[in-house]
Amino acid sequence: MQEIIAGIITALDVLALYLILPKVRFRFALSCWTAGLHVLFPLIGFQVGEWAAQYLLTIAKMLSGVLLALIGLQLLLSAKVKEVPKLSPMLLAVTASLDTFSVSVSFGMLQLQEGLFIMSTGITTFLFSYIALSIKRKTPVDLGIMFQVIAGVALLLIGILSIFQ
Repeated sequence: MQEIIAGIITALDVLALYLILPKVRFRFALSCWTAGLHVLFPLIGFQVGEWAAQYLLTIAKMLSGVLLALIGLQLLLSAKVKEVPKLSPMLLAVTASLDTFSVSVSFGMLQLQEGLFIMSTGITTFLFSYIALSIKRKTPVDLGIMFQVIAGVALLLIGILSIFQ
């Protein structure tokens, strides 16, 4: 269950980011591309995390908790009204998906179920992307910031809790 919740939390930043994009013509294609990247980067991240856990077994749990907490803190510190990104939507999807790599490294170190997390983040990212790209003109910018804050707090809490377990 925690893998599904983590996948949803990981996809929230895409929702926040895509709510501020100007009109995008190929919403479905961009949503598929972003979801694919949110599957690819965690696949790689889990492998790195599992490899690191083997070599850093004694400190892997604490290290993964610190990584998750720092990612959550970074999301909280960067939550503000954003200007429209100047990157192409396809490249923006890559940058929005990079954080899933570091999150999945931590989850790989914690030995979470890889397939469940990746399915959850891929499906949720597609849905959030498409919804955000479809309704963004009707939603306030503050809604995107709220989603980013929720994701940041959740990752920070997951990181802190995993340190002390």
